[in-house]
Amino acid sequence: MFRPLTSILFILSGIFQAQAAILPVGPGQPYPTLPAAVAAVQPGDTIEIHAGTYNGGLFFSNLKGTPAQWITIRAAAGETVVFQGGTNALQLSDPAYLHFKDLIFQQQTGNGFNTDDGGSYDTPAHHIVFEGCTFRDMATSGNNDLLKLSGLNDFEVRHCTFKNGAAGGSGIDMVGCHQGLIYSNYFENMGSNAIQAKGGTEHIRIEGNFFKNCGQRTLNLGGSTGLAFFRPDTAHFEAANLQVYSNIIIGSVAAVAYVGSVNVEVVNNTIYLPEKWIVRILQETVDPDRFLECGDNTFRNNIVVRDAGLSTETNIGPNTRPVSFLYSNNLWYYPGNSNWSGPSLPVQDQNGIINQNPLLDDPGAGDFHIPANSPAAGAGYPATEPLQDHYGAVFAAPRSIGAAEGMPVSNAPAHDAGGLFRMYPNPFYSRLFLETALPEMQFRVQVYDARGQRMPGNLFGHIITGHEAWPAGLYIFIIEDTGTRNVYYQKVIKAVSEQ
Repeated sequence: MFRPLTSILFILSGIFQAQAAILPVGPGQPYPTLPAAVAAVQPGDTIEIHAGTYNGGLFFSNLKGTPAQWITIRAAAGETVVFQGGTNALQLSDPAYLHFKDLIFQQQTGNGFNTDDGGSYDTPAHHIVFEGCTFRDMATSGNNDLLKLSGLNDFEVRHCTFKNGAAGGSGIDMVGCHQGLIYSNYFENMGSNAIQAKGGTEHIRIEGNFFKNCGQRTLNLGGSTGLAFFRPDTAHFEAANLQVYSNIIIGSVAAVAYVGSVNVEVVNNTIYLPEKWIVRILQETVDPDRFLECGDNTFRNNIVVRDAGLSTETNIGPNTRPVSFLYSNNLWYYPGNSNWSGPSLPVQDQNGIINQNPLLDDPGAGDFHIPANSPAAGAGYPATEPLQDHYGAVFAAPRSIGAAEGMPVSNAPAHDAGGLFRMYPNPFYSRLFLETALPEMQFRVQVYDARGQRMPGNLFGHIITGHEAWPAGLYIFIIEDTGTRNVYYQKVIKAVSEQ
């Protein structure tokens, strides 16, 4: 399956990996506990934990791999590893280049897993990946989070499960975090919210997740943060430049809350039966001399299904700029009320579809596909992002409304371009060529960096130009065959210097 663009940052973790050791942990193993293995681990090593239930309450400071040699901490293949209890299962201070995989954290009384920058906001924690982990069953009811991230940059949470959070807490709580991807996770039965992004958090992509009954605000895009905890301390927003794409949101009091946030995009999601509000527009951190009012945000290409219990579609608080919001191409459906005239919104929904049944396949069973004859199919605004729907299919052109693409052209995922297109040399520095048997007029090329931002670039003949100002790193070339409508991708590395 085609990987979301922002996740490419972490593909680098496996490149140029040197020979490294595996440190087995568990009863009868060379290292009986995780702290024993951490004391011996070197960059590039893998700590492999064997089946068992281990005590939480662990703390590690300055545990770091390197850009070319990450440290992996994982469950042994096919074995169940649980860290139970403790204030936090694990707390990391000033970590870097760590990959946690297939571990379970449960029944903590503080936060399930806590990662922070040690209070040194100028030197953030960075490059942490959580993959296939489970965070569940908080043993407390206050403002306690399953995964607490403070001052963390360049991170990824993918294919994880979050269940049964504290009544006053979050599934994932971010304070002053930057450049992150939260992709294809499952959230159920949260307390305050599933995901909260506040305290100067910026450039976070929340994509392809499934949320069910996630408390007061499924997505709290912003929040309320004490001034001492903003990262950086000059931030003039709670959250900015967030991308919320291809998610499914079921229930909760409010599906989406923009709270002191700016330049946030909520695009191609499906929202099903929230209890009281669909969208809240709030400002909880008020200081006109420092903080921007909540505004300049987007709500586009979303399917919304409401019922009679809803108070109103939009809750607007003081000190906000609701008229600066952009609503377009959303489908609003109120089953059982054929006379409904449409949602209450701060601005007009441009090209909105009112009270037409989107024909969701089986929402009661968690299936939110739509057929080709859905009024949402092919009715979306032609956004460039997201590329994929919730189920991994490529969005068609024109794209559908909602988290699932309904047009048959999109039924296949994107493909690795290796057999049809070749880009060389790879890595490259000063010159890059594209080789293909297709005529030049039959394909289009777009380039994205590790944050999912589109890069300047052109194709002249078979030479890629415009890359001179790109920093060294990993890039994804998205190549669309305009004849077959297939989409391909190719990973290319720009080197630091001429090889």
